[in-house]
Amino acid sequence: MATPRATIPLKYQPQRYYCTDTVNSDCQKGFISAAGLNHHYNALHKHHTTRPSHHHQHPWQPTGQHEGSGDDNIEPQGAYYVKHPPGTPVDLNGDDLPEGASSPKPNTSSKRAWHPFESRAHFELADFIFHQNEMPGAQIDELMHIWASMPGQAGTPPYANHEHLYSTIDAISEGDAPWTSFSMESVEAGGSGGPSWKHSVFGEKGQCVWSDLMTGNWAWNQCNELSKDPDNHGAIFVPIIWVYYPLYISAGNVHNGMRHAHGEAVSLLGFLSIPKTDKEFEADPEFCTFQRHLFHTSLETIFHAMHPAMTKPQSVKCADGHYCRAIYGLGPYNADYPEQALLACIVQGWCPKCTAHQTHLDHDPNAILCNHEYTQLLMDSFASHVLWQKYGIVDDILPFTTSFPCENIHELIAPDILHQIIKGIFKDHLVSWAETYLKKHYKNDFAAVLADIDCHGFKQWTGNDSKALMKVYLPAIAGYVPNEMLQALSAFMDFCYIVHQSSLGEADLEALDKALQCFETHCSIFEAEGIHSDGISIPQMHALQHYHEAIELFGAPNGLSTSIVESKHIHAVKRPYQQSNKNEEMAQVLLVNHLFSGLLDKPLIPQDNVHEDTSFQDDPYLQEAEDDDSERVDAVVQLHINHMGQDIGHPELPDLQRNPGVDVPDICKCPKAIDPGYSFSSAVATFYAPSDLSGANGMHCQCIHASPSWRNGAPCYDCVFVEKDPTLPGFQGLYVAQVLLFFSFHYQNVHYPCALVQWFTPIGNEPCNNTGMWKVEHEYDEYGDHLVTHLIGIYGDEYIPPDLHYSDSLAAFGSFYVNKYSDYHAFGLAF
Repeated sequence: MATPRATIPLKYQPQRYYCTDTVNSDCQKGFISAAGLNHHYNALHKHHTTRPSHHHQHPWQPTGQHEGSGDDNIEPQGAYYVKHPPGTPVDLNGDDLPEGASSPKPNTSSKRAWHPFESRAHFELADFIFHQNEMPGAQIDELMHIWASMPGQAGTPPYANHEHLYSTIDAISEGDAPWTSFSMESVEAGGSGGPSWKHSVFGEKGQCVWSDLMTGNWAWNQCNELSKDPDNHGAIFVPIIWVYYPLYISAGNVHNGMRHAHGEAVSLLGFLSIPKTDKEFEADPEFCTFQRHLFHTSLETIFHAMHPAMTKPQSVKCADGHYCRAIYGLGPYNADYPEQALLACIVQGWCPKCTAHQTHLDHDPNAILCNHEYTQLLMDSFASHVLWQKYGIVDDILPFTTSFPCENIHELIAPDILHQIIKGIFKDHLVSWAETYLKKHYKNDFAAVLADIDCHGFKQWTGNDSKALMKVYLPAIAGYVPNEMLQALSAFMDFCYIVHQSSLGEADLEALDKALQCFETHCSIFEAEGIHSDGISIPQMHALQHYHEAIELFGAPNGLSTSIVESKHIHAVKRPYQQSNKNEEMAQVLLVNHLFSGLLDKPLIPQDNVHEDTSFQDDPYLQEAEDDDSERVDAVVQLHINHMGQDIGHPELPDLQRNPGVDVPDICKCPKAIDPGYSFSSAVATFYAPSDLSGANGMHCQCIHASPSWRNGAPCYDCVFVEKDPTLPGFQGLYVAQVLLFFSFHYQNVHYPCALVQWFTPIGNEPCNNTGMWKVEHEYDEYGDHLVTHLIGIYGDEYIPPDLHYSDSLAAFGSFYVNKYSDYHAFGLAF
């Protein structure tokens, strides 16, 4: 018989309590009761802390003022960083404000508070329908019809139809600049003939640390160059990071964590035209030339408005409310290799940053970094076919950056982790080469071997698919491929995970160079096996040689990767396209983006209903976490300790409770807790680990499950790292355990939160030579029973049974790899 549902209140209950967490200010979730608010706070915000400071701040000192007797000139001790000089506050005319003067306020309008909306409720309804729910126009019309037919509405809904709603939002005066367009055509397009396309910080003492863009040498070099003009003194430098395609931009002054938060730190700038033609003209040299000129001319036109502000400062309003003089500059550029070649005006297969020859990219001793002057000199000296074949240069065009001051596109091309490393090298080459080897050596059993390694069989790979395979690929192919191939893959993955760090010091760059050297050395196995017998000369692999210098110039690549714009692309392009009627969809996509700019990025708290009591009581019985799909688990159960142990198959739990890991002669002398305890099916671990998954402060939450039945299915008992000795490096200072139970009890008015775990012991004193990962096995007591991160079973000679369920994996294998590649935080712990 079905369980009867709880009584549902029939009376409307307004939200009266709102989350005002000081750290997570964007979370302003509303609740109808204080209990719901406390539950939410304990589950998600209880352990949040502010972003820890990695380095002490050392005041900026202008050139020539590093000596003196003041405190600011004392050599800092330990780790520290040096900030760029702050901009001088100015008035609306750009003149410096006197010291201590308040910031001027622009002229304000005398319009009513919620103009152009009738009321606050009208604004919130528009924000909910259009921004949060993204309701199509036809459904908005239907909602208004239903609203008008409700008793008491007198046939008048808040908005007449979706056009009325759109026009009201469009009337908002605040927001982004309006969208504009421009058109181009070939200068030879006159007449009716011809093809159709013609008519359409610093770390420890003496060590440098690179993190955000402004910590890189490029930003300092630009500031030094701009400071030669006295008119620029007191201005702030604002580099523009740009990503293609479509064209996205982000201010380089923004911390990398803000871009990871997928907020408004990244903006859609424009859509570039992609010319099309008949199939017979696709390879026509004249059409290809037109494509290149259209691309560069479009970019030059788009950035032309910024050109005056690249030499003379402009007054802008900053986030702190002050006006400052700002001078702009084109910063690093991120794109896939084909777009890099198009932007650098080079032939496909050549390097967009240096002069290394196409046939031996990684072994050209004469290679130097490219610049516009070098390219122009070659164009003046050689014919087009010589430039194409010998130097990889496309004649008759220079990059559009030649018309901008202090800009060299060959230097600005930045590392792209997603397309260069994850897709360009791992998926497109290393995985493909390994499969070629398997097909060559396991001719009859190739399908079975491939299924044993990867049972997904992806038809169309995404970035997430590639990342997921990277985490488990090494243990999966171990035993099927030569050890040297494993070592090459392990070195490559070390390189990949190092560049994913949010900050890199000189020691990290040394480790990066070592991993790259190891990877290039062991890649010879692919030549020896005949997979790439003619030598390896691939632009994406060659680009790894430029990462060291690029990190010193632009900071950590993790803050510049094209993966950051993937979330923005969904909201700016994919969802607006889905809302359109697919007829002249570009205009509708632009309209949606324009309307979004006037609406809210977070909920609006009713000022007259804010819960004044912002103090939260730490309730130890509310330790469960919200899962990714926002479903909750009934996690808190009150039981006696004896019953807890029997329920999970460990009747010795009461003795372990009385003597948790302490050797005593007689356990009977240990105290016994009389009060009942509380068991929990999950707990929350919150830690600082800047990544794509983290918020602006770099804090990340993970839910640790210890559930006998996860979603009415198989049990879920997660594995964890437990700190053993913080003075030991990496995995040597950690334990590995599987959590079997979270519980707590009180004894003499003291609360004891506990966990029952099953321990794993390391196999050997160092990681595996081939995979670079530690091995562990179950720990046994003298009776052979189990004692109470991500582990991957060490496979034997037999295929894995196809009916083996993942929940049984820890019982099916005798030993395991400690997977340091499960995420970037684990990589920094389990080395």
